[in-house]
Amino acid sequence: MNAVLRKILLWCARNQWMRDHMPRLPFMQKAVRRFMPGDTIDDALNAAVDLQVLGIGTMYTKLGENITELAQAQQTVENYTALLAGIKTAEIDGEISVKPTQLGLDVDEDACFTHLVTLATAAEAQGSYLWIDMEDSSYVDRTLDLYQRLRATHPRTGICLQAYLRRTAKDVERLLPINPAIRLVKGAYDEPKTIAFKSKREVDANYLGVAVTLLREGRTRPLRIGLGTHDVELVQQIASHAAAAGIPKDAFEVTMLFGIRAREQRALSRSGYRVQTLIAYGAAWYPWYMRRLAERPANVLFALRQLLP
Repeated sequence: MNAVLRKILLWCARNQWMRDHMPRLPFMQKAVRRFMPGDTIDDALNAAVDLQVLGIGTMYTKLGENITELAQAQQTVENYTALLAGIKTAEIDGEISVKPTQLGLDVDEDACFTHLVTLATAAEAQGSYLWIDMEDSSYVDRTLDLYQRLRATHPRTGICLQAYLRRTAKDVERLLPINPAIRLVKGAYDEPKTIAFKSKREVDANYLGVAVTLLREGRTRPLRIGLGTHDVELVQQIASHAAAAGIPKDAFEVTMLFGIRAREQRALSRSGYRVQTLIAYGAAWYPWYMRRLAERPANVLFALRQLLP
């Protein structure tokens, strides 16, 4: 049942008619607020206040992808630059995470790289960090290329890899020589089974294997490792493997979305884990929101409750 529901939700995320019309519905606008505090930079930064008190760091992403004009990419860069300034002014432990296609990858790859350099430089100047998100499988090679070029001159940069892709273990091997920062997630796009694991069991097994490999490599090289998952049991499994190898639980970070498993985030932080909350903001939230529902179909129950008075 979950597999069928996931497929439906991912179809909804791609459907242009639904992208145009569903965000106008009041119940959708109300439901999405569980996962994002608002549309503006101020909304995103205000959500960090309580998390800072709890010792939980924050990561920010402006929603929107696959822009078709370079002027839009420039606006995105300006928005993230303003966000970084706001992080510094508010003395927030915060970082940014961007999608290459919102910086113009579909239009001009060189322009996209220039924008990444601009944001990496701004992040470094603010004492922050730039993460590059991974999009669907058609972008993996180009995104890895961008990251390797960027990392050569900007070490305060990281990349997101997806455990449901069969290629990910090899991508880790490709990146290890540059001592990367990697945030490992499960994956939220609708990919064919020829290139992606389809069952939860297979995805979890690959996630565990890749994470343990990164932790073991991290004993001999300066890796930054992030576990982007709401699966607390999987985090504990990874921590157990790490402990057996003499690796402490603070050797990696756990990143979860704003509004999801907030109690567990606090508990992990109290238990000595380094925890980050990913805060999304912006008006272009519909496809992102549908993919979040597809990642964990139980969240659909929350969305359906918004239909009730």
